[in-house]
Amino acid sequence: MSATAAQIAQLRRMVNEPLTTTYSDATLTTYIETYPMIDARGEHPFTWNLTAVPPAKLDNPEWIDTYDLCAAAANVWEEKAAAVVGSFDFTADGASYSRSQVYEQYMKMARSNASRRSPRTITMRPWPEEVNEDLTWVNIESQGS
Repeated sequence: MSATAAQIAQLRRMVNEPLTTTYSDATLTTYIETYPMIDARGEHPFTWNLTAVPPAKLDNPEWIDTYDLCAAAANVWEEKAAAVVGSFDFTADGASYSRSQVYEQYMKMARSNASRRSPRTITMRPWPEEVNEDLTWVNIESQGS
């Protein structure tokens, strides 16, 4: 599993970081690879070795590298906002400086990208599974009519 150069370049555009001074390619790769997705063929990024105790998570060789770049971008924007959270508004020499707007704009971008994340689902199953042998509430005879 590895993010491609095109994915890194796209994330750079999404977070307005054209240079590598703040975010190196390796750092952005880490952000990207944090959010693997099911690929176009329905393959999951991981498989499980159920014969191991405890079960081991393995890379799926059939999986085509597919990542949620919007989730990665939201994460980067939140980090950028955290870096400027201490900025405050002030007035000096007759001029007003609204430095807190930077934080607000970064958080707007984080929310915007987070709203574009790929949907995720989880299937919840009761454990232990309940066995209900008393199915008297089902009227089998009336279903055939």
